[in-house]
Amino acid sequence: MYYLGEQPFHGNLISAVYDMVSTNEQAGPPERGTEGSAIDRLLRVFGDVRAGEGRDIVFMFLNIFLLLVAYYVLKTVREPLILTAGGAELKAYAAAAQAAVLLLYVPAYGWLVSRLPRQRLILVVVLFFFGWIQLFFLAGQAGLPFIGFAFYVWVGIFSLTMIAQFWSMANDIYSKPEGDRLFPLIAIGSTAGAPLGAALAERLFAFGVSPWIMMQLAGALLLVHLGLYYSVRRNTRRAVTPAKTASAGANGFALVLQSPYLRLIALLLVLLNIVNTTGEYILASFVTDRAAELAGGTPGFDQGAFIGSFYGSYFFWVNIASVILQAFVVSRVVKYLGMAGALFALPVIAFGAYGLIAASAGLMMVRVMKTLENSTDYSVMNTAKQMLWLPTTRDQKFKAKQAIDTFFVRMGDMLAAAVVFVGTSIVSLSPGGFARVNIVVVLASMAVAWALLREYRHITQEERAKTAA
Repeated sequence: MYYLGEQPFHGNLISAVYDMVSTNEQAGPPERGTEGSAIDRLLRVFGDVRAGEGRDIVFMFLNIFLLLVAYYVLKTVREPLILTAGGAELKAYAAAAQAAVLLLYVPAYGWLVSRLPRQRLILVVVLFFFGWIQLFFLAGQAGLPFIGFAFYVWVGIFSLTMIAQFWSMANDIYSKPEGDRLFPLIAIGSTAGAPLGAALAERLFAFGVSPWIMMQLAGALLLVHLGLYYSVRRNTRRAVTPAKTASAGANGFALVLQSPYLRLIALLLVLLNIVNTTGEYILASFVTDRAAELAGGTPGFDQGAFIGSFYGSYFFWVNIASVILQAFVVSRVVKYLGMAGALFALPVIAFGAYGLIAASAGLMMVRVMKTLENSTDYSVMNTAKQMLWLPTTRDQKFKAKQAIDTFFVRMGDMLAAAVVFVGTSIVSLSPGGFARVNIVVVLASMAVAWALLREYRHITQEERAKTAA
């Protein structure tokens, strides 16, 4: 057994405040059979927290919470920038363009992982994205063309990279039994941060704040997030089992191709992203049509503000539902239904949602069904995706996870863009027709999830046998 190796840190204001409300908590690994601090006992409302674990959970929670607030401000900003520039079709094509960029980006990230210690890797990556925010701000002030398209591509890469990096670290510092218990609680930070970021963006749009100023706000939050990484490293001193090693020279793509288990994870995420992105196209087409209808009847109507306000409200309610599911449902699903329940929740709900959309498509119906689908994706499925990495090697956690959570997820967007292109330019599908396409893809994802579940159980059993030996 070994610790992460950082020295204790006593000058952090956040740590000092936390110590005031958790004075009876002892440093070091938790002991079973003790009540623990007030924070430990409070967190037990949401899941199985043992004595001494509350401190780590709070810092991990705050870290992912602020990241998601910043992301949802940027995510809401990108919608009017791209939809007013080229409509729902350009949005689908921009999502596909991310996959092409990631072909170069993923090997570069793997190269950094192989050469930088964890803390320096995090510093370099966060400051890299902060620098890009400044470049977009300057480009917007200068009125340069194609900013909406470029910003949409960048936000997709930013979100997937930063969130994957956080969960890579979490998978590395928690053992599988700990992760099974605690990941549903830590993930509450992401589901709580998302609606706050969306609500904040909605109000800023309503008050007439420009997208460029909102970018700077997100950049400031990103710097606070970076500071919290420092706190997490200093306070997360849990003992973990030395990770298995993979080939040091293998990049993320090679690691995925070498492992049947990782290939199934990648395929499942590709299929689910085809479904989600196609569904977002269905919603976006209804929203832009409604904005054009209102603009036609109201002189001076601001379509960009309408779209921004709609998506701010939509993202807010999606994530309110996600918070409720994450806080009170996910840990119970994992505890009583295991990985099977967590993996199949989203495909089953998506199957029902697109069945209803195919039967009776309308803006409100699509919004309600997409809210149900996305809230399940952001809570139950998001937790399941992170738990799938607990039995993997360290190289797989950092390199292969980055490849899957960025390139392969965006490959799903690229394939969804192909569906949109064919459906709009060749066969002229209605929204109901796109929903029926999604039903077929959902059925395929269920078959892949079943095969993945078998591989997961096989790997887990092997790990238990090695531990017992």
